[in-house]
Amino acid sequence: MKASGIAAVIERFAPASMAAEWDNSGFCIGSPDTEVRGVLVGFDCTPDLVKEAVRRGANMIVTHHPLIFRGIKKISDDTFLGSVITLAIKNDIVVYAAHTNADKAAGGVNDLMADRLGLVDRHPLCEDGFGLCGRLPRPMDSREFIAFVKEKFSLRIVRTSAPIEGPVEKVALCSGSGAGMLQDAVDSGAQAYLCGDLSYHQFFTEKGFMLLDVGHFESEIAIVDKLFSLLREKNSNFAVLRTEKDNNPIHYF
Repeated sequence: MKASGIAAVIERFAPASMAAEWDNSGFCIGSPDTEVRGVLVGFDCTPDLVKEAVRRGANMIVTHHPLIFRGIKKISDDTFLGSVITLAIKNDIVVYAAHTNADKAAGGVNDLMADRLGLVDRHPLCEDGFGLCGRLPRPMDSREFIAFVKEKFSLRIVRTSAPIEGPVEKVALCSGSGAGMLQDAVDSGAQAYLCGDLSYHQFFTEKGFMLLDVGHFESEIAIVDKLFSLLREKNSNFAVLRTEKDNNPIHYF
C-alpha cells in the first residue's frame, strides 16, 4: 500500500477538512506515492522515534503532533527539529500527522478524554468543534473529583484552582492547549474544566468553577493507541507498529 492509502484510512476517521487553518496536519516529510513496508505510530516525531522506525523496518511514521509546525529557516543537525528532519530524509521515512482533525473527530482525542471520565450527554464546547462538555455519571464533591481525574489520567500530581464547595456534575474539557477556550468552559455552565497548558493567572477562577491542568501530553496520549488500532484493523499486508516508548518531554521530580 502507498502512503496515501495509509493517510486515507486515517482521514476516513478524521477528515483533513476538519483540521484548523493554522494547523499542519498531513504529510510533513516524504511523498504520498511511497510504497509502505511498515508503519510506526507515535505521539511526537523525535530522533528516537525515527531511529525506532529504522530499527523495526518501518518506512512511515504516523504521529499526532506535526513534526513541522511553523516556518523553518534552516535545517541543521545542531537543532532538535533539524536533526529529526535530516534523520527522516536520510532514511527515506515518510512522516504524517493527524493533529487537530484527530482532536475534533468523533471518537478522537476529546472523546477519548470524555471516555475516561464516563461523560454522558456530550456536546461540542466551541462552534469550531474544539472541546467537549458533558455530565458525570454521578455528581462528586470537588476533592473526590480531583482524585477521580488523577486516577483516570494516571497522574501523580495535577494543578488545580481552589476546589469548589458545591458538587461537580457538568464537566468541560479540551485536549492539549485549552487555555483559549476557558471562557467557553465558563459559559457552558460546567463546574470544572480539564485541559493542558494553563497559565498562573487563569487559576483565579469565579465562584463555583474550577480548573484542572492535566497536562498536554497526558490529555492526548490515548490517540496513539486509537491510531494504532485503526491502522492495524485496516491493514494486514504489512507491519503496523506502536512505539515502544512514549516520549513526554516534561519530567516531574
